[in-house]
Amino acid sequence: MPRFAQLVIGPAGSGKSTYCSTMLQHLGSMNRSAQVVNLDPAAEHFDYPVMADIRELIQVDDVMEDPSLRFGPNGGLVFCMEYFANNFDWLGESLGHVEDDYILFDCPGQIELYTHLPVMKQLVEQLQQWEFRVCGVFLVDSQFMVETFKFISGVMAALSAMVVLEIPQINIMTKMDLLSPKAKKEIEKYLDPDMYSMMEDTSDNIRSKKFKKLTKAICGLIDDYSMVRFMPFDRTDEEGMNMVLQSIDFSIQYGEDLEFKEPKEVDEESADLNYDEIFQGKGDS
Repeated sequence: MPRFAQLVIGPAGSGKSTYCSTMLQHLGSMNRSAQVVNLDPAAEHFDYPVMADIRELIQVDDVMEDPSLRFGPNGGLVFCMEYFANNFDWLGESLGHVEDDYILFDCPGQIELYTHLPVMKQLVEQLQQWEFRVCGVFLVDSQFMVETFKFISGVMAALSAMVVLEIPQINIMTKMDLLSPKAKKEIEKYLDPDMYSMMEDTSDNIRSKKFKKLTKAICGLIDDYSMVRFMPFDRTDEEGMNMVLQSIDFSIQYGEDLEFKEPKEVDEESADLNYDEIFQGKGDS
């Protein structure tokens, strides 16, 4: 039996831990079993139980305090993740070998982990060797995506993660519940965007012809191949969370391997019973 994983990734502050907490509660309300693994060595606190915590293996604070290393916060986090990549046995022991696991991996927000460093790709390959079907869940703060150029930047970050990790990826705009009604209407155009129209609307703000040509080429690439689309995530909207979960489950084929339970055969005595007479008799009594 395969196991299933959501690799929750995205920039710092995009709401990864909040997403994991909300999705864990949502899955629980559906009577579905799920677990969370914290892979952020700089995490301070989270409001959900974890089945494994990378801080038991290594912490950013310990690395920064080591006089022989002299790393700052960013260098320290990269060092921790590289150390983690060399000790995947720790993760394997923590995950165990239970079949049909559904696990959310709460990952750090260091963007270079999803652009050019090999750590997350190595993690994906290791999970696949352990028979996990992995889906990337790339989060971007919706409050950041309200301007065209910021939106294009977010799209490129999501696209970079897709190229590096080479797994199915669902892109999500988080914190929709924090937007005003006016902002929600404005951001709808970014969920399924017409990149050419956006380019025309903002082309007057680009003074350099070279940058205007480059931006147009990027918009064309994204639009022509429908490479990046976003789904809204409002933690107060059950229906919206269901749509996100269904998209993720579909991408990793969750539920397709569940055994079909045939109805029990009715024995001959039960088959000969006249149920109309039984219920009528109960009614008379």
